[in-house]
Amino acid sequence: MSDVQEFIRQTVTDNPVVLFMKGTAQFPQCGFSGRAIQLLKANGVRQLATVNVLEDDAVRQGVKEYSNWPTIPQLYIKGEFIGGSDILTELDESGELKQLLADAGVLA
Repeated sequence: MSDVQEFIRQTVTDNPVVLFMKGTAQFPQCGFSGRAIQLLKANGVRQLATVNVLEDDAVRQGVKEYSNWPTIPQLYIKGEFIGGSDILTELDESGELKQLLADAGVLA
């Protein structure tokens, strides 16, 4: 396993909720990443790790390989890949996102 893959695996294992995104939670640098942050905050997430993929091209590429998913942002809950912005929107609308977050113990 490469160092990048190990970093990603460790990050998603050590944190209950991780968002690989463009920019930061305070300053998202793409609309999809911003939407993902909004949805997580709207659902009351109090514990969220973010990784800015714009800071490291190896991580940006590596996370796509790790999840076998071509786009950013990517949300992981309890080490499991959940999806990107569109999937988060669907999960939010169905109430499943809040349930996944509640199960992970990260709601305020």
